[in-house]
Amino acid sequence: MTTEAGDRRQAVRDHYATTARQATEGQGTTCCGGDCGGLDAEVFGPALYATGERDTLPDAALLASAGCGNPTAVADLRPGQDVLDLGSGGGIDVILSARRVFPGGTAHGVDMTGEMLALARANAADAGVENVQFHEGSIEAVPLPDSSIDAVISNCVVNLSVDKRAVFAEAFRVLRPGGRLSMADVVADDGLDAAARAQRGSWEGCIAGALSVSEFRAGLRDAGFGDVEIALTHKVADGMHSAIVRAARPSACC
Repeated sequence: MTTEAGDRRQAVRDHYATTARQATEGQGTTCCGGDCGGLDAEVFGPALYATGERDTLPDAALLASAGCGNPTAVADLRPGQDVLDLGSGGGIDVILSARRVFPGGTAHGVDMTGEMLALARANAADAGVENVQFHEGSIEAVPLPDSSIDAVISNCVVNLSVDKRAVFAEAFRVLRPGGRLSMADVVADDGLDAAARAQRGSWEGCIAGALSVSEFRAGLRDAGFGDVEIALTHKVADGMHSAIVRAARPSACC
């Protein structure tokens, strides 16, 4: 890893450790990375979940939420399935997923920040869900076996990674044949280069590290995914949008 990549990774880790401590103390985040791109904070965070869902979640899970969408709303989770949340943060999407795959299924979360993992475990206990497992690790090297997961979700974390090809490869690896990927993430218009993205927000603010729509689609296809769909949902900065991304690992042949 280059020095620049290492610095970015550390900045992300430090920011979300602070977010976890603030949520534990009853303080909310403003939005992803504390950087709203000049827009209202409701483009990020718990406001993107339905009121009925928010009412069933611990306050600390909502306070730690800084995502740009609700991937559980489009993941088509069913009882008995195993789901993985990449960059699980305070556990909001793991808790919601665990309820949908119960009974018989397990919701896994992977996060590199110890403070977030501690918060997520406490939130899951407060929410009364037991079919959850949280793992310390990176989304570029997921600590789960090959072909062990039915659905992979994530909420505004691919843009934070310094090695997005590895993230896509790992998502493909852990999925069972026929498994599905459902992500909410920030994407840039294809005409916006890396320098222009950096002008609109920081890396830890979910802006500078965002892929363009074409780059995101190509990255998933290069990893082996098919049926790639990218649907823009709302603006987060000039020329940048939250998007719902869906794809599938092809079923085993013959």
